[in-house]
Amino acid sequence: MPEPLVPSTGLGVLHLFCAVAPLTDRAAVEAAVKSAEADDLQVVPVAVLGHKADVAFMVLGKDLWRLRAFQSAVVAAGLDVVDSYVSLTELSEYAKGLPEQMAQARLYPVLPPEGKAAWCFYPMSKRRDPEQNWYALPFDERKELMMEHGAPGRKFAGRILQLITGSTGVDDWEWGVTLFAENPDDLKEVVYTMRFDKASTEYAEFGAFTTGAVGTLAEVLDAVGVTG
Repeated sequence: MPEPLVPSTGLGVLHLFCAVAPLTDRAAVEAAVKSAEADDLQVVPVAVLGHKADVAFMVLGKDLWRLRAFQSAVVAAGLDVVDSYVSLTELSEYAKGLPEQMAQARLYPVLPPEGKAAWCFYPMSKRRDPEQNWYALPFDERKELMMEHGAPGRKFAGRILQLITGSTGVDDWEWGVTLFAENPDDLKEVVYTMRFDKASTEYAEFGAFTTGAVGTLAEVLDAVGVTG
């Protein structure tokens, strides 16, 4: 293995979206996940609903080489990677002064959260249109708008665990948003609720949403029909 390639703070995050293929080898998938976890990676298996994929793996770890090794192992096990997203855990520039415990939870999350099997992921960016350029706004105005944006979301404390990871310069959008909830309708409600403030209505752009159910690897492979 090459010298570790690690962020100065936080973790690398890899979302892999895979389709089951005729030659998918269950034992090899299980071995890939077991090896990754032994290699200090967190692996969250998700049974995906809808046509976009069959299974998703949300993988977190310090060393990007290890994340790449897991991706290679999944492909070698016969799963077809149909989409992916690369990002890094981060502390927002608007989160200066956050209590240390909360800061550590954003930079070094422990996933999946207990009791929250409903899951969705989507990428997003801020607009750069001539008349709606988020980055042309003064910092203090942007910070005020983000505080306004976050207020409705804080009402979902305990119902939703949200992890926003940064992807500027490492993938097509600026952030990846992963939500965990106890009930699927909580996912719908929190996203709907947070669309009415100015930061969202005037400056936010959203990519495709992918939804699924978090389970043990055995539960997920059973659900997507990987039996042997």
